[in-house]
Amino acid sequence: MLDEKKIEYEKTILIGVVTQDQNEEKSKEYLDELEFLAYTAGGEVRKRFTQKMASPNPKTFVGTGKMEEIQAYIEAHSITTAIFDDELSPGQQRNIEKILECKIIDRTYLILDIFAQRAQTSYARTQVELAQYQYLLPRLTGLWTHLERQRGGIGMRGPGETEIETDRRIVRDRITLLKKKMLAIDKQMATQRGNRGSLIRVALVGYTNVGKSTLMNVISKSDVFAENKLFATLDTTVRKVVIGNLPFLLTDTVGFIRKLPTQLVESFKSTLDEVREADLLLHVVDISHESFEDHIDAVNTILTEIKSADKPIVMVFNKIDAYEPETIDDDDLITEKTKAHYTLEDWKGTWMNTENNDAIFISATEKVNLENFRKMVYDKVRELHSKRFPYNNYLYPDYHEEE
Repeated sequence: MLDEKKIEYEKTILIGVVTQDQNEEKSKEYLDELEFLAYTAGGEVRKRFTQKMASPNPKTFVGTGKMEEIQAYIEAHSITTAIFDDELSPGQQRNIEKILECKIIDRTYLILDIFAQRAQTSYARTQVELAQYQYLLPRLTGLWTHLERQRGGIGMRGPGETEIETDRRIVRDRITLLKKKMLAIDKQMATQRGNRGSLIRVALVGYTNVGKSTLMNVISKSDVFAENKLFATLDTTVRKVVIGNLPFLLTDTVGFIRKLPTQLVESFKSTLDEVREADLLLHVVDISHESFEDHIDAVNTILTEIKSADKPIVMVFNKIDAYEPETIDDDDLITEKTKAHYTLEDWKGTWMNTENNDAIFISATEKVNLENFRKMVYDKVRELHSKRFPYNNYLYPDYHEEE
């Protein structure tokens, strides 16, 4: 029997700041997410470093004393990669590399690197490569010299591996070529969307790792890749789905994330066009995550940016089986009840059902309340269909539970 190949994780550290705009609680939350990103990319986080300051140091992100502390830890524990929670300027990156003498990655490039790992099709790889080159162009001088010293691993996938690209002109030419390729792909994708006929289009949107692909599999009875890692899905998946006797198109899209690199928003234009051209959005939320309201805000911000926030939206609160509110003992007269203590029933009595009646609570993995979910989707699609084709509305009667 062959031994399973042992996965070797890179020894990494995380570096963040606590500022006026980002308090200690928010900083910890971002670093938790950054650690999950690092794990997804193949890193093992050994330690976190944070510093309270009015704003990040323009030269080294953190102060001199903190940088010395980080340097000592890196040397003592043979750390190979330092990951910063915010995007570093080219100058900051060069200065930090000179001091720490290890691989320096910021949040933006870490996300780009994960996308490079996850891209399966030529289309996705082209999108990611374009975004990487746009990020790397102003950083060529310091980064490429450093790549000569250390190859492979986090942040080294994609264009970083081609040493010939050290010339800025060649990189700019490559960006121009990729943009032309993207334009051709965009036209092809637009043609494909146009050829799908007059079916109502429904798109799954949401923060990364909220269960969109799992829900896609449950509804469409298809086999879309789903995994408990960030950005498990990059390529847009479109399936024809029939609920009752009503057919419609269901699209699974790439997950959103806070501080999503602008290069990715631009490069994934065609993917986001699936959202723009949808008739109905199913905004999937992981209600078991302590920051799910922030995730909702992050998704709504991106929907606003791509001019899709005014579309009909159903809020789908997923993973109710994993939801566990904090408890307060009956004898505890000091602790004040907060949102952390809300039960699902408490949440249902908030803005979720008062301001937005199109909300439903489900578990895609445990198949809880899916029949009511199907009925809600059926009713919404039927309503949209009847407005578009009032003459054949009789074809689709009221929803009846599927056997």
